Amino acid sequence: MPEASSPARLRFGVFEVDLRAGELRKHGVRLRLQEQPFQILAMLLERPGETVTREELRNRLWTAETFVDFDHGVNKAVNRIREALGDSATSPRFVETVARRGYRFIADVAVGERTPEARTVDLVPLPEDVAAAAAQPSSGPVRRWYLWTITGVTLALASIIVGVWLRQARAPQSTPIRSLAVLPLENLSGDDSQEYFADGMTDELIATLGQISALRVISRTSVMPYKRVRKPLSAIARELNVDAVIEGTVLRSGGQVRITAQLIEARDDRHLWSETYDGEVRDALTLQNKVAQAIAEQIRVNLNAHEQATLKHANVVVDPQAYEAYLKGRYFWNKRTGEDLEKAVEYFNRAIERDPNYAPAYSGLADTYALLGDWEYGVLAPRDAFPRAKAAAVKALQLDNTLGEAHTSLAFCLDAFDWDFKSADTEFRRGIELNPGYATAHHWYAWHMALLRKNDDAIAEMKRAQDLDPLSLIINADLAELLLIAHFTDESIRQSRKTIEMEVNFPLAHNQLALAYLQRQNQADAISELQKAVQLSAGSQTCTANLARAYALSGRRNEAVQLLGDLKQRSSASYSNAPEIAVVYAALGDTDQAMTWLEKGYDERFNPGVLLRPGFDPLRTDRRFQSLEHRVGLGR
Repeated sequence: MPEASSPARLRFGVFEVDLRAGELRKHGVRLRLQEQPFQILAMLLERPGETVTREELRNRLWTAETFVDFDHGVNKAVNRIREALGDSATSPRFVETVARRGYRFIADVAVGERTPEARTVDLVPLPEDVAAAAAQPSSGPVRRWYLWTITGVTLALASIIVGVWLRQARAPQSTPIRSLAVLPLENLSGDDSQEYFADGMTDELIATLGQISALRVISRTSVMPYKRVRKPLSAIARELNVDAVIEGTVLRSGGQVRITAQLIEARDDRHLWSETYDGEVRDALTLQNKVAQAIAEQIRVNLNAHEQATLKHANVVVDPQAYEAYLKGRYFWNKRTGEDLEKAVEYFNRAIERDPNYAPAYSGLADTYALLGDWEYGVLAPRDAFPRAKAAAVKALQLDNTLGEAHTSLAFCLDAFDWDFKSADTEFRRGIELNPGYATAHHWYAWHMALLRKNDDAIAEMKRAQDLDPLSLIINADLAELLLIAHFTDESIRQSRKTIEMEVNFPLAHNQLALAYLQRQNQADAISELQKAVQLSAGSQTCTANLARAYALSGRRNEAVQLLGDLKQRSSASYSNAPEIAVVYAALGDTDQAMTWLEKGYDERFNPGVLLRPGFDPLRTDRRFQSLEHRVGLGR
């Protein structure tokens, strides 16, 4: 209730609020509004134009006993306020939702005088005066005419209201939801060191919902940029091209965890469902399955037998320390730097030590070793990284062969190191069947299609990955590279420019744009872009090699040779980055040296995808290059 110095009555529009009496009136007619919605309205009116956060509402109006019902309760209470005021969430005149923060009263508020004699009605004033007048004796023709007119108008209005209600009841309640984004769950612990836990809960919910084939679920790379971003949900939905969003919170305290989630239809910012789940950390996966199952029921998607079994598999218990280490491993894996990948290995191994039967930890370890040994990161030599990655993926599948991520990890190893494309194809297909919403599976499968020389299929698959993860820089950059490999040079240029618009400091996008310029024999612009790429990547060997190639093709041979020498000095005994050196020799016209270094790369078990690069086009008619392609297994 307001302090003694606060105004007792406030007016806005045709409404008046008596804060001390706890009454809301419209045109002097008292409207029934329950205690909790009225208290929220009072808080908003005390600070017009300012955001009243959900935390403030919770601390003032929800007791510890009812804390579990807070999210559902506040949504319901605000809806009651809007019903009483005839307001709309999409086009608010009074109460505006501030996305993921709280609410704001946006109308002008003035101090009001007491309204004499008010009547009480249920939200919408009823024509009580008409009924009272009809019960009194008639006082002549004018009186009868007045009563008949008022009665007729009332009946007409009632007829219209009933007709509208019937049409709404018969009409579909909302557009079918076929795509959604799980926004980063908010960490309510107040401890920044617990961010990994909230991010991990977000990842797991995305992964679980991503297994529903009838639903397009945006990947974590594309939703994480919205963490702590105060933007209308409708705008986020438009940017991600989804029908609905899920937002919520995670509160972890000791061994207990609380997950609160709500489903919001993006078109009209309408709350469809909200719920809170409490349990122990060891039951976290169970709680997430319950959330996912509830969401699936709300949006009424068709589930196949496997999906139904997955979502109903609620008794998932994991050692809390193993699960915590796993979440930290995924947290660092998602950062995608050499240093963070090494930290991820450490945490996944901790999870395995704690629970040797925890399959996802092996799957995470496989993913990490696969990236550590890939040419793009080059932290470990392929011979050191990929056997470990493959062993971890196989172990994960021995423990749980329904893990789509583990099938994908194994397929990547079979492609990149074993050069067993047939087995890789089987694993990729199984992984995508089990988890169709896993963008990484479509991303890596696109490169598999490229190895089979199925460029159209490769591009289509990469676009599927892009659809699931539209803000992923690496997926957008790789799409540009596949377009270039397929000789769609103009499209590749447009795609690289779009990627640069997303993140101007992403070196690989400048690298891909430069390679397309080289195909157009535009060496000057290519050199400019590659100089940016080298600077932004702190001297990446791939970007440096392409800059040397651009120098060679533009006639700046001395500069190309100087960079070539730098690349050789940076080679190690275990891994020489031979393809990068070979591409420079090819540009210099020294085919013999190019083939010598490619053979060295073959001995080191390079990723065969490097042979698809346009930089090796001058060698494709050479029999030695053709023999190398055959030994690797590339399709023709």
